[in-house]
Amino acid sequence: MNVIDLLRAAGPMLWVLLALSVYVVYLSAARAQALSRLGADARTLIERARAVTAESGPAAALAEVDRAAHPSPAAQVLRAGLARADRGPEAAQSAMQSALLAEDARLYAGLGALGTAAQVGPLLGLLGTVIGMVRSFLVFSQTTNPTPAQLGTGISEALINTAAGLVVAIIAYVCRNALRLKADRLALQAEQVREDLPGWLTRPAPVTRPAMPAAPLPEVALNFGGAR
Repeated sequence: MNVIDLLRAAGPMLWVLLALSVYVVYLSAARAQALSRLGADARTLIERARAVTAESGPAAALAEVDRAAHPSPAAQVLRAGLARADRGPEAAQSAMQSALLAEDARLYAGLGALGTAAQVGPLLGLLGTVIGMVRSFLVFSQTTNPTPAQLGTGISEALINTAAGLVVAIIAYVCRNALRLKADRLALQAEQVREDLPGWLTRPAPVTRPAMPAAPLPEVALNFGGAR
């Protein structure tokens, strides 16, 4: 049996499963590309911003982050916090929380659809299985002594759809978990920036010792009267 015969024997439900598999592959590839673009390591930028904040203040650190134009979620959260740092740590914390929510939506976009595909795939395969078994039982009602070829049509449809549904579910499940692990790693780095930045802003300034007053010069008495 070639591929054409296999498609014909599987019935119409297989076409639905093929369309779902194409969607799963496309969505997985698109999300992998997006996460790869966002996944540049931001640790060097974070440490540089920390040093600049300690030396020159949050405004200089914000200029450094803007100049780097880093695409990672951690850099976006860091930029949001430094932009509100002049209003105090509480304002910076609120701005970073809003930025973190926006970055989470960007990181986990599409993962819910992959989870739905992983659940729907076996159900569609089961529906194709039921349709194939119904077709096989109809052969008994229409024919007194059905041949193996007549029964095999419905059974083939049932088994092919079952296998196709499981394949789609496995692909969707594996891709979703792999993408979620990468998104969790990026979100954790952004979360750490949100926790650390208020500490940078409230760090006390270095204490400088006051200059010691100069010791007074000894008074010298001058006698211009001459010796007696």
